[in-house]
Amino acid sequence: MSDFRRRHLLAVLAGVSVLGMGSGGALAAPSKRRPKSMAKPTPAVPMAKPKLIFLDPGHGGRDPGALGGRGTQEKTVVLAIARDLQRELLAGNRYRVLLSRNTDSYVPLRERVARAQAARADLFLSLHADAHGDHDVRGASVYTLSEEATDREAAALAARENRAGAVISGMRLSEQPDNVAQTLVAMSQRGTVNDSRRLADTVVATFARNGVRLLPRTHRQAGFAVLTSPEIPAALVELGYLSNPQDEKLLTVRQHQMALARALRASVDAYFGTGATRKA
Repeated sequence: MSDFRRRHLLAVLAGVSVLGMGSGGALAAPSKRRPKSMAKPTPAVPMAKPKLIFLDPGHGGRDPGALGGRGTQEKTVVLAIARDLQRELLAGNRYRVLLSRNTDSYVPLRERVARAQAARADLFLSLHADAHGDHDVRGASVYTLSEEATDREAAALAARENRAGAVISGMRLSEQPDNVAQTLVAMSQRGTVNDSRRLADTVVATFARNGVRLLPRTHRQAGFAVLTSPEIPAALVELGYLSNPQDEKLLTVRQHQMALARALRASVDAYFGTGATRKA
């Protein structure tokens, strides 16, 4: 055998030992790895369902709300800002939005809450503009449900909804004794109140960061009827004082209305932890 053929044969044998032999010298089993075209597809990650934000422009219809010195009506101002906020929230495809009213109509307070509950809203924001006897008072503030109101509302809601067949935390109240129903409502409501406070804190912080004038002691507590849903975090935002000439003027300026809507959208983003990619 010539040297050339010997070298060629050795090269071939060396290739077999490297490519075709296992560690014990036997021929390696064919690979069972699937071709890429036959690989199992990676299951698609389901998209998170957009959060449902329920916006409640205060008053409406026969109830104009607060009145400014120049005749500005609260019901008109807050509806304009609610519509701006609706557009802001829908623009990012992160949220679904419902309004308690989209026209100059009157909706009873309890019905506003009932609509939000029926829709299983994730958040409830009620928008208002205040009035005060001292015309120097101005600035925004945020209200959440007080502990005292929580206790009173729990008793009233348990009694009322026992007859209506409401469901709290998956349990039908009508099937529970009155004391158990009241406890269920109170427990659910207290957890919701904590989430509502966190929402209020994000509104206050976002307003401050965006230069919105705030009242001293901005986050306050009261027994507003629209804040009493036992399972939906809720805040009532007073956007300013129509009784103050400066606030009244600002609240009728479209640029300011849109700035308030952007700040409120940023607050919702911050509450749900989605604020990193969008700024007010």
